[in-house]
Formats: sequence, C-alpha cells, structure tokens
Amino acid sequence: MISVIICSIDPAELEMVSKNIAATIGVPHEIIGIDNRESGKGICAVYNEGTRLAKFPVLCFMHEDMEMKTANWGAKVLELFGQNEKLGLIGIAGGGYKSLAPSSWYNYYLQENGGFYCNLIQGYKHSGKPDMHDYRNPKSESFSKVACVDGCWFCTKKEIALKYPFDSKLLTKFHGYDLDFSIAISREYEAIVTFNILLKHFSEGNFNKSWMDEILKVHRKWSKVLPVNVDAIPEQHLKRIERDALEVFLQQRVNAEDYPRSEMLKLIWSTRRSRVATFSFPFKLMRKFLKMQKQ
Repeated sequence: MISVIICSIDPAELEMVSKNIAATIGVPHEIIGIDNRESGKGICAVYNEGTRLAKFPVLCFMHEDMEMKTANWGAKVLELFGQNEKLGLIGIAGGGYKSLAPSSWYNYYLQENGGFYCNLIQGYKHSGKPDMHDYRNPKSESFSKVACVDGCWFCTKKEIALKYPFDSKLLTKFHGYDLDFSIAISREYEAIVTFNILLKHFSEGNFNKSWMDEILKVHRKWSKVLPVNVDAIPEQHLKRIERDALEVFLQQRVNAEDYPRSEMLKLIWSTRRSRVATFSFPFKLMRKFLKMQKQ
C-alpha cells in the first residue's frame, strides 16, 4: 500500500495526475495532494507534512506534471522494497557518484565519473523541443545502485522519512531536497534507480540561481560525508578529480559573476572536512581561486 505525496500549485494538473495514478498504480493507495498556492511553503516543509499525514508504510513523492506509463508500477515498488530490507530509496534517475564539487545528482565535469542511470520520457514544456525517452542503463540491469536520485519521482518508506525528515530549515524553496535526502540516508540505506518503471515528466529542470543557492547549502552541509562513491571510483583518484571539478565550478562562478568571492571562499573552506581533502587541499584551491579572472 502506497501513499503518493504531491506538492501542488495547479489543481488541474493535480486532478489529471491523480486519475493517471489511480489507473496505473495497481495497489491500494492514497493521494495526498497538498495545495501550496497560497502558503508558499518550501517543498521540504510540504513533504514533511505529507509524511505525517500518510497512512501507508511506503511513500511516493512526485511532481504533479507527470504521467505514469507503466501498469502496476506500485506493485513493482513494493516488490523492490520487499526484496531488500536495506533499500531506502527508489528513483527513476540518479548518479552512481555524488561529488564534493557542487552539482546536481550528476556532475558532468568530473574527469572520472560514476554511471548516469535513467529511464523516463522527458518533455520540454518551456523550450518546445520534442519529447525524448532518456534511457541509460550502462550495466544492463533491472535496477542499479546509485548515490543519489532525481527528485521528480522517488519512493521511500514512511519510517525512513520520519527518521530522516526533509530539511525544511535549511532548504526553504523547491530545490536540493532530493540530494539532501539521498545523502542523509546513504550511510544507513541503499538507493537504486529502477528500469522497470517508466513515466513522462512534462517539464525540464530550471537550473537558475535559486537552484544554485540551495545546491550550495546542501554541499556545505554534507561536505564531511561527500563524496558518496557507490560506483567505486578508485579512492586514490578522488582528490584529483574533485580538485579539478571544483576548479571548473569556481571558474564558472567567476565568469557568471553570480556570487561574491567571499561566498565561494566559504564553500572552499567547507571542503576541508571531506575525506578526500588533505591539509593543503582548501588552501591550494583558495590561492587558485583568488587568481582567477573572468574568461
């Protein structure tokens, strides 16, 4: 039995996705659609409210601009949790390595990287591009273990969401919650991407400054835990690839002129807590960053 939790700002979309869920989930369920048009709460606060309201032991958090394509997908979710008591998180997209360098659930600037795992139909409501079935299964598995998942759709257990609630004090908007939740549970539970459930997400992501603000908060918070290396990149390589990725990220910030240098120095200083950082790691980054010029 599954409680589906949705942070809603569009009653028409909520009604449409609710009908779609009822037609496809295939198991007893409830839909907790929380109207967030007037309250203006961040998605973490809404998801925590939905967790408290849920009456079923398995939770599915999803956006309302979605269409589930797989019949009986709820049974597939319950089967996965039933097969592995250490499983804590199921997504439809995720990365095998979560970097210390700020990024989404996949960092394109790593010279060595974990896998990109994904199965969804991506719509492009804003740009008008044609839909794309994004299927990436590099190990040809029915599911793959990952470090973190994308937040458009994911499932967990109620007991886990109560034990590791969404950080509504730190993240007050609509970004970063998926990374934060993935990292929070990663030390105790496993996360996977399943390739046996397909959905369509009607809109693409918006990687604006609001998104980056929240991502930076997540990385400062978890710098002691990062990187999360599920895909087993050789540990002796991590210092080099993280340093290089951080240099790329810092140069991007200098080029964009979107943050004061003092903010980036705080980020660099937070990296000292990571297991990949030697004593000199943040100081060398600081020196290099202070010499960077806009390119």
